[in-house]
Amino acid sequence: MDFIRNFVIIAHIDHGKSTLADRMLEVTGTITSREMKPQFLDQMELERERGITIKMAPVKMKYQYEGKNYVLNLIDTPGHSDFGYEVSRALKAVEGAVLLVDATQGIQAQTLANFESAKKAGLRIIGAVNKVDMNPPQLNTVIKELAKLIGVTEEEIFKVSGKTGVGVKELLDGIVRDIPHPTATEGSQALIFDSFYDDHKGIIAYVRIFSGEFSARISTRLIAADKSFLIKEVGVFAPKQTPVDKISEGDIGYIATGIKDPGILRIGDTIGDKPLPGYTPPNPVVFVSLYPEDGGEYENLKSALNKLHLTDASLSIDSDYSDVLGRGFKVGFLGRLHFEIITSRLEREFDIEVITSFPSVAYKVKDKQGVETIIQSPKDFPEDNNGVMEPVVIVRIVTPQAYLGKILSLKEFFQMDEIETESFDDNVIVRTRMPLSELVSDFDDKIKTVSLGFASFSYEFAGYSKTNVTKMEVILATEEVPGLTRIVYKHEAERIARKTAEELKELLPKALFTQVIQVKALGKILAREDISAMKKDVTGYLYGGDRTRKEKLWKKQQRGKKRLKERGRVTISPEIFKELLKK
Repeated sequence: MDFIRNFVIIAHIDHGKSTLADRMLEVTGTITSREMKPQFLDQMELERERGITIKMAPVKMKYQYEGKNYVLNLIDTPGHSDFGYEVSRALKAVEGAVLLVDATQGIQAQTLANFESAKKAGLRIIGAVNKVDMNPPQLNTVIKELAKLIGVTEEEIFKVSGKTGVGVKELLDGIVRDIPHPTATEGSQALIFDSFYDDHKGIIAYVRIFSGEFSARISTRLIAADKSFLIKEVGVFAPKQTPVDKISEGDIGYIATGIKDPGILRIGDTIGDKPLPGYTPPNPVVFVSLYPEDGGEYENLKSALNKLHLTDASLSIDSDYSDVLGRGFKVGFLGRLHFEIITSRLEREFDIEVITSFPSVAYKVKDKQGVETIIQSPKDFPEDNNGVMEPVVIVRIVTPQAYLGKILSLKEFFQMDEIETESFDDNVIVRTRMPLSELVSDFDDKIKTVSLGFASFSYEFAGYSKTNVTKMEVILATEEVPGLTRIVYKHEAERIARKTAEELKELLPKALFTQVIQVKALGKILAREDISAMKKDVTGYLYGGDRTRKEKLWKKQQRGKKRLKERGRVTISPEIFKELLKK
């Protein structure tokens, strides 16, 4: 174990983690130049398309330093706040972290959040400034800020370029030199930090071995699940899954369990004979109901969500039902981006189109008897209640001084009496509390707009506070549409109702009968729009003669429209749901 180094690269989104990992793979000879492609460790097409890391990715590299051979186990991690749980799991599997900062952007919100997480985990933190090949004028300032944050000298900050490879070898030398080697514990222990499903090998657990060794055809067990199994295969990530004879203490690799039930294995469980401290279970904060566009795809959607849950332990999945949309699932997410990624993966990886409800947060609602209930779905929200509490978050915004005034002008988001500011060299750190529902609406867009993209933010859950909200329902042609039901603040109900009705009128196609759109809240109809019937000239083929025949056709058309209106159901396509969601 003296020659093993386990580490992560952590950074704010878009600061170049994956590009730096590419250069490390090249410098260590793990990947040849011919095999290399940008963002090599980002295996999902969605990651490449968006240019962000969604899933942590482990890889084993061999490296020679001062004539000795070392094994470097790297875990590349996501940078967005929504995937902070991925980072927290990776930190449990390593002894060190490279804290990477983009020299052109400087320290940002998630830089600070990741630094605090790594420090809390007791990791050895190495600072590195990326994109030095661009010769940014603020390079020395960024180095100074990072050194101050970590508590080291400026000379100890590595200057690298993930694009050209400058400084990467020196950084690898620093990792070998400064990050401590693993230490062994007693017994047989492998901590599961990720997993996925294979049709032939069953559940494959990504593990960090803390003690003992594991090999194929050996019987072991999942301790928390109390499930024994025979290991089918063990291996390492070099960088693809590569079977080996055994994996031992200090190693990061995988164990093919052969277990076919996705519900058995849990992230944070221990494989072996003695439990390790796991992870604090993630708390989903945004809830969306997902219904298959094709009702016959329900079982496929269920299977797909269970398989995604193996690779993403932060998802919560419960059955749901809608009179209009049929059977579906109420799914909990860690944020809006997390929700968008999962729905995209359902479409790309499993070929399943879903219809979604509006995102909602979990409210604590007290009934007349004083009993408190967690309400996750808007359609279950009781109007007759004795008080409601909503989840709140502490938001940390890092912004250049020049944009502070514009950010503070977003008064609709902030509790102005709870704002704290702190100077951080040329930047200002703003801390405040805000409702989670506001955060997952369009807060990100507003911050980027007023700061021209220079400000960034991170957040953490901070409990519940009293609120004044109501349920808003949409009625189309006398029929309620549960997928459009949502919880809104009472003082905003009328404005949102009018806006919703106008957007539906704009988006819904005309039918052969008049469609009435009504939006209800606070016990009354707050907004109404009518979509006029589609006009069809039923007399166009007639010519000459008197009007008698034309009038008969017009009356017949009117009777037909009336029958259609009486039995007609207005259907909302998935595309319209998605457009409303965007708005």
